[in-house]
Amino acid sequence: MCCRYYILPQGVEWDPIREGAEHARLMERFRAAGAKLTLAGEVRPTDLAPVLATDRGGGQSWFPMRWGFRLEGARGGPLINARVETAGEKPSFREAWRSHRCAVPATGYYEWERLKDGNGRTRTGTRYAVTRPGAPLLWLCGLYRIEAGLPVFVILTRPPSEALARIHDRMPLILPDQLIRDWIDPAASPEALLPLACTALRAAAQQE
Repeated sequence: MCCRYYILPQGVEWDPIREGAEHARLMERFRAAGAKLTLAGEVRPTDLAPVLATDRGGGQSWFPMRWGFRLEGARGGPLINARVETAGEKPSFREAWRSHRCAVPATGYYEWERLKDGNGRTRTGTRYAVTRPGAPLLWLCGLYRIEAGLPVFVILTRPPSEALARIHDRMPLILPDQLIRDWIDPAASPEALLPLACTALRAAAQQE
């Protein structure tokens, strides 16, 4: 968790997201590299997606960012998640935790149920779509940094709410709309915002 989220761009809330990310200066460089911005449907690791962060002038702006930190010498794919419990201490995330926080808009995210057999082995079960009832979008809290001159991001995770614990042992850090400006503000304390996270989410089983 979280390895997949999705965007259903319905409603006026998504208009500035689309416009801001598509017309950002960085998109010229991403397009030159053959990257396409994902504005609808599933977003997967290494995809390019719209992300809200603080700009050089101290305001908030939309940026295209690629999902996943790449660690030099590491095997396998990029790091796509960071735990809130340790992000402020680990070298890979420490600087971003203090001054490069971001917010990732989503309609919801997907989670696969984790089941254990009689031998203690874990297998994947039902896929669930997790949303926030009554909210047109979720704000998945993340961190970003620059790699090869372009921004990349990870999504922060935390222990699950009681309702979601039956599905998985982690969930994304999600904050309400009115706290997103504070979250991306480099001068704010991220630790002070963690207790205010949204946990009233709904999980619906999906047909695959």
